[in-house]
Amino acid sequence: MSGAAAGTGATQGAAVPYPSLREATAVWARIALLSFGGPAGQIAVMHRILVEEKRWIGEERFLHALNFCMLLPGPEAQQLCIYIGWLMHRTLGGLIAGILFVLPGVVSIMALSWIYAIHGNSGIVAALFFGLKAAVLAIVLQAVVRIGGRALRNRAMVALAAASFIAIYGFDLPFPLIISAAALTGFAGARAGWRAFATRGGHTAAGGRPVPDAESALGEDLPAHARPGAGQALRVAAICLFLWLAPVAALLAALGPEHVFSEIALFFSGLAVVTFGGAYAVLAWVAQEAVGTYGWLAPGEMLDGLGMAETTPGPLIMVTQFVGFMAAFRDPGALGPLWAGTLGGLLTTWVTFAPCFLWIFLGAPHVERLRRNAALAGALSAITAAVVGVILNLALWFGLHVLFGEVRVFEGAGLSIDLPVPDTLDPLAALLVAAALVAVFRLRLGLFAVLGGCAAAGMALHLAGFAAG
Repeated sequence: MSGAAAGTGATQGAAVPYPSLREATAVWARIALLSFGGPAGQIAVMHRILVEEKRWIGEERFLHALNFCMLLPGPEAQQLCIYIGWLMHRTLGGLIAGILFVLPGVVSIMALSWIYAIHGNSGIVAALFFGLKAAVLAIVLQAVVRIGGRALRNRAMVALAAASFIAIYGFDLPFPLIISAAALTGFAGARAGWRAFATRGGHTAAGGRPVPDAESALGEDLPAHARPGAGQALRVAAICLFLWLAPVAALLAALGPEHVFSEIALFFSGLAVVTFGGAYAVLAWVAQEAVGTYGWLAPGEMLDGLGMAETTPGPLIMVTQFVGFMAAFRDPGALGPLWAGTLGGLLTTWVTFAPCFLWIFLGAPHVERLRRNAALAGALSAITAAVVGVILNLALWFGLHVLFGEVRVFEGAGLSIDLPVPDTLDPLAALLVAAALVAVFRLRLGLFAVLGGCAAAGMALHLAGFAAG
């Protein structure tokens, strides 16, 4: 039987039982609870469970879907969940997969935000995050090296990375402008046939014998609802667009553009449209705007939020919920601070993740055509190269605020550069950062070992009377 019967509960492919929606829901919940370690780890978990263990989807189709999701703004791991859930069980399957993927992170970050808001200044909590900051800095530097090694395969890509770093660090240009310029460069270069912008196959999944599509539950054929021209796709996309933007319009009309809830809705809705290149790249812009423009939180608090996201399941971009929480917590208006923070965090999550469903439900039926478009693939490769420079800026920004108690801004000749005040160097922070870098690059310890070790070290220093209050 072909994949056209998706969602019917029939047996397809090489006698692999087609999962019911209830069975699929349990598996999506399991994936969500195991989704630690950023998109690479999350995608690896999905591949192991969906392709290798359950054999619900074949290797080629899995990578096909992943390459498509990489062309979209937003967290690619969550969008891959939505895509596969939709492919197997229509719109309801996509909704269940996408919501379950972020739900553990929503609950975890909200609970940690409450604890942070109430007890953040207490010695033991401050010491915990003192240690986590060192680990986060090492992990971000590791992301620079990992992504750079994959993306900077020729001089043109190195030049794009360098230009993006100078643009955001030296000239304070906004992230959307940098990404747009990189995309246009890659698109034009690929259209012109320049070899530097020719892609080489996108993501791959390693390990073991690939599972052919014909031997999976879904089979080789596309279900009828997944083919271009399906009228339901436009209707569902229109509903998603309304659900995403209607609350934004209502807040603007009721509270005005200067209210903190309106600012949160507008800023993070815009963020959802330009979140190419992964969470670390986007967080450079979030930190730039949330700290420098809006004053929602301090640089060290941005690092604390990233530490929360690194240690909880779900997309790393979930740190934006903490940002929205702290923004509303500090400007509650007529509400109590904690309840205002809760609403601000949930509003941030809604406008950040609701568009992901829109992109999939609207664009997935055209995935074949998009996947084979060389110009779009060239744009994606250029974006990935530019992202390396943006993440390097993030690492430098984090490093300055982790290691030094004071940072000054140098302005001149059009430049605006953050420079450390040498006398404010924190030797304990430097020691922890050095240990974290050795753990990551020399000992190659895992994410949880590095985070746990640095957190324990921070608390040990506090108990010994040396750090963090």
